[in-house]
Amino acid sequence: MDGSLPVDPLTGSPAEVRTVQPYQATKRYLCPGCNQDLEPGTGHVVVVPRGAPDLRRHWHRPCWEHRQRRRPGRARAQPVNRRRGQPPGPR
Repeated sequence: MDGSLPVDPLTGSPAEVRTVQPYQATKRYLCPGCNQDLEPGTGHVVVVPRGAPDLRRHWHRPCWEHRQRRRPGRARAQPVNRRRGQPPGPR
């Protein structure tokens, strides 16, 4: 295991952390740290596990920076439409 890379808390493996600038953020993602949406236009980080790039996750910067001090985000009370770029459906 490479000690110079951070460890992805979801996979337990070393991961590359990439910064996404607000102008690059064009889709909606779910942050695994707080279980809230990352809206388009929000700067954030992408955590890419080494050897498993398909398991990459998009995190709010503060959620990633404080991942060791907090528990994973709580589940939402209401279901959410997970189609990227689409708002939740009617209730």
